[in-house]
Amino acid sequence: MSKLDAYLHAATRDNTRRSYQAAARHFEVEWGGFLPATADAIARYLVDYAESLAINTLRQRLAALAQWHLDQGFPDPTKAPVVRKVLRGIQALHPGREKQARPLQLDQLEQLAQWLDAGITEAVVAGNRPAHLRHTRDKAMLLLGFWRGFRGDELTRLQVEYIDAVPGEGMTCFLPHTKGDRRYKGTNFKAPALAKLCPVSAYIEWVSLAGLTEGAVFRGIDRWGHVRSGGLHINSLVPLLRSLFSDAGIAVAEQYSGHSLRRGFAQWATSNGWDIKMLMQYVGWKNVQSALRYVEGADPFARHRIGVDSRVVN
Repeated sequence: MSKLDAYLHAATRDNTRRSYQAAARHFEVEWGGFLPATADAIARYLVDYAESLAINTLRQRLAALAQWHLDQGFPDPTKAPVVRKVLRGIQALHPGREKQARPLQLDQLEQLAQWLDAGITEAVVAGNRPAHLRHTRDKAMLLLGFWRGFRGDELTRLQVEYIDAVPGEGMTCFLPHTKGDRRYKGTNFKAPALAKLCPVSAYIEWVSLAGLTEGAVFRGIDRWGHVRSGGLHINSLVPLLRSLFSDAGIAVAEQYSGHSLRRGFAQWATSNGWDIKMLMQYVGWKNVQSALRYVEGADPFARHRIGVDSRVVN
């Protein structure tokens, strides 16, 4: 690969590239379409999957097909009026409620931390290094993910050499690129040192136990207690979290995802007096719409419940 090709390749994130390749493959192989495509073919493709795919998935498929045509030097058929109109019609006839991960509450975070601490103590007594490593890693991942409001993919991309942690003071995590960082400037995220449920001490305990000096922070651990060289894959994070929640006694564990930590922190912050601007600056959101997706509105009747006289109802 030439330097030019390497820079062109680096301009697109790996996750985006994979999703776009999968969408183009779906259009050609599973649906049987031909690329380059006509606007009518794109419209028929949308119609055939209108009832089985979510509207956001269809939009992602359109974006992928549009990028394929642009990359190959062809006109973009997804911008044709017929395609736009069909998409609006699908949205009108098949409205879908956006699924959101269940937020992890502070008391649940404490329950998880206590369960992990008990597991760490038990593993140390039994000389079970694999369990000791896993529980220590999971505790650091949960506490840092919650108090920093990280998304799942951000947790999996953290690098030891980009983190500066000082016991009792705090820590700074540098990510070379984030979802909203289109110019690849990189972002520094600070996390606090706390009297309890401290992400700083949990992180230091993990990297010290695992002997990490560089590379991915959160990694897989085999049955013999060997820490892998590569980081956790984003696709393995959600099953890991759900298994952890279930083992710790958290109800409906299947409703949690990598976004549960961020949603939980956002709700904790707003319930403790953070305004939306402060929350956006801390988490790194660039627009209010992104922030509001994670924040549930306050219940105006929470303090003064309105009673209904049953005689009136009858």
